This record gives sequence, structure tokens and C-alpha cells, in this order.
Amino acid sequence: MTIVIGLTGGIASGKSTVAAMLRDFHIPIIDADIIAREVVEPGKEAYKGIIDAFGQEILQTNGEIDRQKLGSIVFHNEEKRLLLNRIVHPAIRMEMNRQKDMYIEQGEKAIVLDIPLLFESKLTSLVHKVLLVYVDEEVQLHRLMQRNHLTAEEARARIASQMLLRKKITLADEVINNNGTIEHTKTQLVSVLEKWSLKL
Repeated sequence: MTIVIGLTGGIASGKSTVAAMLRDFHIPIIDADIIAREVVEPGKEAYKGIIDAFGQEILQTNGEIDRQKLGSIVFHNEEKRLLLNRIVHPAIRMEMNRQKDMYIEQGEKAIVLDIPLLFESKLTSLVHKVLLVYVDEEVQLHRLMQRNHLTAEEARARIASQMLLRKKITLADEVINNNGTIEHTKTQLVSVLEKWSLKL
């Protein structure tokens, strides 16, 4: 049987680092962020839905959605964020399931669904195990400000738009503490995979 692992975290928690490690172990990754970008490309169903809901002013000159413009609208407006999610999430879910079924048919021992908002989007039914990448709030804030060149206020708004990482701990099957070194993170990942009988 194929084990489907839901990899999640929070913004700037280091989830991408753990995803890269899993890729190095030759475990296929289905990345919700990549799929989210693909399903809103011009001509796709979700693209049309977003323009109907948010208007032409969120488009770049080449006709693609200006993610920053859209982001600045939805990050500060709960209602608009939920509206965007209602348009985009079904399309993402459908494509993730398509890829998951393909890997299962190929006989993969494990598949990772990399879903940043796994709990918020109520997608835990898609996976057998949940692996959370955790960092302390101060670390998360500092990393996000550095990575995205944000003020503390902007970074806090983005963090606040997600469920707090400490609340996700009790919902996960295993937690990787990513406050330390890359080596420490990798050691924790290896022991989790061994616990789940995934010999590397």
C-alpha cells in the first residue's frame, strides 16, 4: 500500500527545505503551490472565476493574474480570501488527486502532498499521515521578514492569516522542529520515515 503523507507547516517554517530532503530520498512530491499557480493560468476555469470575482484590475499587461495585487486584496480581507479559496481550492484538489492516483498506479511506496494550508483547507482526508514542520513564532517572523523583505507588521499579517503553528502540533502525526540546523532537521525526518516503515 502507498502511504500518502501530508507535509505542512506555516509561512517561512522551512517546509520547502523538508520537501527538498524528501525529494532527495526519491519520494514523489505533489506541490499544492505549484498546482495553485497552474490552475489560475489564462484560459483555465479558476482563472475565469477569479476575474469574475475580482475584476480585470488584478491582471498584468500580459493577461496573467498579478499575484501581488491579488495577495494584497485577500491578505487584509477575510471575506475576499474565503471567496478566492472557494474558486481555487476545488481545482487544486482535483489536480492533486489526479497526480496522487497516477503515482499509486506506478506502485510508489510513499507520496508527499505538500500542502501549506492542509488544516485550514480541511484536506487531511486526502492523506494517511501528517508531517508538520514547526518553528517558534519569533523565528518564523524573523525568517519571513528577511526572506520577503517585509516589515514586522506585514509579516505578522501574513502569519495571522494562517492557523498558528503551535495549534497545528496536536493535529499532526509527527512534528519536525526546524528551529535548529539543517542536519538536525534531516535527522528528525529520517527517524520519522523509519518509524513509518519507509526505508531509505
